[in-house]
Amino acid sequence: MAPIRISLFTLALALASPVQANTREFSLANGLRLIVKEDHRAPTVVQQLWYRAGSMDEAPGVTGVAHVLEHMMFKGTRSVGPEEFSRIVAEAGGRENAFTSTDYTVYFEQVHRDRLPLVMRLEADRMANLIIRPEEFAREIKVVMEERRWRTEDRPRSLLEENLLATAFAAHPYKWPVIGWMQDLQKMTWRDAVQWYKQWYSPNNATLIIVGDVDAEQVFNLAKRYYGPVAKKSVPTRKTIEEPPQRGIKHVTVKAPAELPFVRLAFKAPTLRDVTNDWEPFAVSLLVQILGGDDAARLNQILVREARVATSASAEYEMISRGPGMILVEAAAAQGHGGPELEKAIREVIKGVLAQGVSAEEVERAKVQRLAHILYRRDSLFAQALEIGELETSGLSFRDADLIPDRLKAITIEQIRAVAAKYLVDDGLTVGLLDPQPLNPQRPAGTASEIRH
Repeated sequence: MAPIRISLFTLALALASPVQANTREFSLANGLRLIVKEDHRAPTVVQQLWYRAGSMDEAPGVTGVAHVLEHMMFKGTRSVGPEEFSRIVAEAGGRENAFTSTDYTVYFEQVHRDRLPLVMRLEADRMANLIIRPEEFAREIKVVMEERRWRTEDRPRSLLEENLLATAFAAHPYKWPVIGWMQDLQKMTWRDAVQWYKQWYSPNNATLIIVGDVDAEQVFNLAKRYYGPVAKKSVPTRKTIEEPPQRGIKHVTVKAPAELPFVRLAFKAPTLRDVTNDWEPFAVSLLVQILGGDDAARLNQILVREARVATSASAEYEMISRGPGMILVEAAAAQGHGGPELEKAIREVIKGVLAQGVSAEEVERAKVQRLAHILYRRDSLFAQALEIGELETSGLSFRDADLIPDRLKAITIEQIRAVAAKYLVDDGLTVGLLDPQPLNPQRPAGTASEIRH
């Protein structure tokens, strides 16, 4: 195994400066929460506006509407014409875009610090004054459908992931894709987008995050000037949907044009709800790092380098989210090896962890890698804002960022073995298998052009 090049002690020193030391929190009278983190290394600033509304807040029949509205947010207001938002930011020397997830929708700009008032004015304007024109919607929904074709239907592994989630979750809205089912997109109208905008796009359902070369008090005054006049709305009461216990292994097979089989395993797992008292999510995070976090991890070492049944193998886990969590393990078959054989090989690696546990060296390496990821992420203004937004939108606090490194460092080998025994079990497992079909020479996968928003 590769040597550990950075010590836990070195990383602990680098992470010693607390996030909250340079971060201030404010609230506007209309309910908008403002979090400002000062970072004076460069004369730039990032603005991110997080709406606590993602695909998990949708309903059957209108899946994808959160993402569709993200597109429509660039189509103009009473004072800014269609596509003018992007042009104005570009002419100011900045960049902007947006993204939608299961849990939230985020709009962002990165500009010179002197241009912060400009992007605040623009963002506040479309929070209150968006105009959804039927003719613009008719054009944009076609763009979204093409995006779905390109990103999912023309990509076998994406199809497998979509079907895996639809199988793994019986009740929770994570069962449908963020981009929506094609049938729902085809039936969606501009009124659905208007309804979504009216329901969720209000200052009292949003968090504004500013990171960069700014003064927090001055930013607060700017926010009061631009966002303060936006009226508060009544946000719908959210009903918590609990996923029922899984009572046995599930399987799904997807047939699609592809060269080789691909296997993806999903194990139900907890997510972080209380940073001080929860320990299982931290242990799961390290377990997943040991299993498949890098080239030196178990899956890659055994399946790719030794057995050579796979060309790649990895594992992932999102510790922070509004909904239930999953441990995801995947591998791509090497030439001459089938899907069932690869699934068996993956499960043998997992059995090895359950039977023999993990080594002190593996745990040390996993901790270094997780802490290094946190440290390197904080090198970027944009990633700093993401860290704050993810914590706040999931129901945690930006202050928890200072606790996470120590909680990871404190996890023991015994705790990692305990979560492996508890969650890497068949009763919480869904297996997805890509069954490769002959490639269509008339339409090679992945040839569509990138779609921006």
